[in-house]
Amino acid sequence: MALSRLCWARAALWGAAVTPGPYVTRKLQLARPRAGLAWGAPRLFDLPCRSSNLHLSPKADVKSLISYVVTKTKVINGKYHRFLGRHFPRFYVLYTIFMKGLQMFWADAKKARRIKTYMWKHNVKFHQLSYREMEHLRQFRRDVTKCLFLGIISIPPFANYLVFLLMYLFPRQLLIQHFWTPKQQIDFLDIYHALRKQSHPEILGYLERVIPLVSDAGLRWHMTELCTKIQHGTHPAIHDILALRECFSNHPLGMNQLHALQMKALSRAMLLTPYLPSFLLRHRLKTHTTVIHQLDKALAKLGIGHLTPQEVKSKLSCPSCYTTWSCFPSTTPAQGAE
Repeated sequence: MALSRLCWARAALWGAAVTPGPYVTRKLQLARPRAGLAWGAPRLFDLPCRSSNLHLSPKADVKSLISYVVTKTKVINGKYHRFLGRHFPRFYVLYTIFMKGLQMFWADAKKARRIKTYMWKHNVKFHQLSYREMEHLRQFRRDVTKCLFLGIISIPPFANYLVFLLMYLFPRQLLIQHFWTPKQQIDFLDIYHALRKQSHPEILGYLERVIPLVSDAGLRWHMTELCTKIQHGTHPAIHDILALRECFSNHPLGMNQLHALQMKALSRAMLLTPYLPSFLLRHRLKTHTTVIHQLDKALAKLGIGHLTPQEVKSKLSCPSCYTTWSCFPSTTPAQGAE
């Protein structure tokens, strides 16, 4: 209406004979005769003004639209959740775990990005980070590797349907821990512990076979005593292990002197893939043990007593973080934590 009045006033000023519209109530004023014009045009300041509250700014319109869409989406999402919980309870449990897993994985990604940004800005290396930051980056890298593997095998046409079936049938191998149910986390921990125990006798057998190759008589005696204690279920003391450091630094138990079967047994004990060529197994073991050493130093600096119960629980339920506990056949995860 305001636009029509403005156009009518403009036309009257330029000399066109305009008839007032039905909504114009302002009385026309008599003007000077000009080119046959009998009625003068109303002045612009005489036109009635509408309240500015009726015309919202574009930003206000966008905000109101977004709030409306968000509100409606929450309502629809709530109805959808109630529908699934009422009619498909088993699927609803999986759906809830999947959505929570996505949220936790997204939160991990944002935290990892903040850590990487801090490292880049302050020129900080990985081993210079705190224990929690190092552990978070390490676990996030492993999670991303699993996700990338799933993405690659989903590339062929219609392969995504097969991927969903494989994730449902093999959640331990294909899914990260965020998408495990509480029962699966307990069951998978027992499975990982059993896999570690299976490789321990083989590792001890290799240690016994290399004892005669140790040149120092005192180191041979310490190695024999260590193997005997472990076979009888006794935890060796820290000084007993440190006394054999020289044997594992050089021949015959140095990383560069290990045979393929020995590296495969160590890879199974650390829950690494043993089905790789020898040079890749050696490189991966070196990298893995280096990271474990850096984590141990950071944990010693932090102090084990400063770990929260949630962190201890995550260490027990996460196979990639499960490094020093359950190192011997007689050790259970709970005993190692104690």
